[in-house]
Amino acid sequence: MMKERRIVKFDEKLQVEAYHFHGVMQKFPNHFHEHYVIGFIESGQRKLSCKNREYIINKGDMVIFNPFDNHACEQLEKKALDYRCLNINSGIMEKVAKEIMGGEYVPYFTSPVLVQASYAPLLKDVHEMIMNSSVELEKEESFYFLMEYLIKECSVKFAESNSADQRLHAVCRYMEENYTKHLTLNDLAKVCEMNKYTLLRSFTRNFGITPYRYLQTIRINEAKKLLERGMKPIDVSMETGFADQSHFSNFFTEFIGLTPGQYRDIYRDKKQA
Repeated sequence: MMKERRIVKFDEKLQVEAYHFHGVMQKFPNHFHEHYVIGFIESGQRKLSCKNREYIINKGDMVIFNPFDNHACEQLEKKALDYRCLNINSGIMEKVAKEIMGGEYVPYFTSPVLVQASYAPLLKDVHEMIMNSSVELEKEESFYFLMEYLIKECSVKFAESNSADQRLHAVCRYMEENYTKHLTLNDLAKVCEMNKYTLLRSFTRNFGITPYRYLQTIRINEAKKLLERGMKPIDVSMETGFADQSHFSNFFTEFIGLTPGQYRDIYRDKKQA
């Protein structure tokens, strides 16, 4: 059996975070990120659910998640996962896309899975150069060639969708502004002037994630920012609305795959270096 290993590095030049999960059997619940995720499967097989569709992903496949794309995954047939990915915040992605496209362009990647993608080896090269702190020029060149292909071949220009009821977007904004508070379904129902059942059903159908999962994901994303600044996990749990540190640690590990302390140490070691 693969020995489990989880490594995260942040590249200062590219402003990109690289993850490497090796030998992982963990199931990740339905959640989203505020950044883009571009990953590939080195080995293992997983069942992926993204935006209410299911996929089987295998060795050689790439995955691409836009910000706020809800997704969940679990291993199949007890095959441990070797997964590598780049996390790119929206600002950096928009800057890179503007350079590549010659004008304002916010990319929206249309498919979360690229089967046996021809550019997976280039993604792997970029990932390894970040992990190994390689020379800047080769790394930047490879990163831009990769992004050129993905943006031009796999994305469309993002347009604000009107498909979801604006009342539901108001609920999202309310949770984003009040995530530190103890929120109830009653609170959310008042915001959108729906009964609780209609809200629950409509929200889940439109966003592919329940209001509770949406709220917890917001809290985890905010917790990451505080941990990156060096705040202690116990203080972060209080600042982000979790009941206690244990509750926070369990959720953080379930969503991110690292404990809050491990995640904080990545950025503390980076600052010391």
